[in-house]
Amino acid sequence: MEEETMLVPPWLEPLLSSTFFTVCRVHGDSTRSECNMYCLDCAGDPFCYYCRSSRHADHRVIQIRRSSYHDVVRVSEVQKELDISEVQTYVINSARVMFLNERPQPRTSKGVSRVCEICARSLLDTFRFCSLGCKLVGIKRNGDACFVLDTKVDREDGGEVSREREGLREGNGQDIYPSTPPHTSSNSRRRKGIPHRAPLWS
Repeated sequence: MEEETMLVPPWLEPLLSSTFFTVCRVHGDSTRSECNMYCLDCAGDPFCYYCRSSRHADHRVIQIRRSSYHDVVRVSEVQKELDISEVQTYVINSARVMFLNERPQPRTSKGVSRVCEICARSLLDTFRFCSLGCKLVGIKRNGDACFVLDTKVDREDGGEVSREREGLREGNGQDIYPSTPPHTSSNSRRRKGIPHRAPLWS
């Protein structure tokens, strides 16, 4: 148990088991009252924008977003707190994100060479896990991965190291759906010689 605690920060499991986008009980009549914020220092329940300014102003807070009815977090927000290597990232609305938990997938597409080691969801690149939740299961099961950043370097340098790791994947990042390759035609080359006109019919 002690070894597992070292590999996983104490706030991660409460984060992954939280229910987001409910209406705040305190600020329910306000325009930004959905609970899509999470405090890493308190590791309690999700809260809204107004709760953050009043109760978590000096804390480490991340914002949870939605994509296709599933919770995601921006890489730029979480990479300073977690080693997110080996987790598939996606570009959605011009921001690089990753999913919090696994998403149901009825069957794996034919021709897919990479799948998540935990839930067998198809991956777009050479990653091991499709979400933070699947990496957590992998850590508990095998212990060959880790969420905690290297404590031998300070937080600022650790953030740089994490961004370097992410940068290695930046060139391979696809949107949530793989793009269709451009169509090539065998007749794309220009013809040489004098063009011949079609005969005129009288």
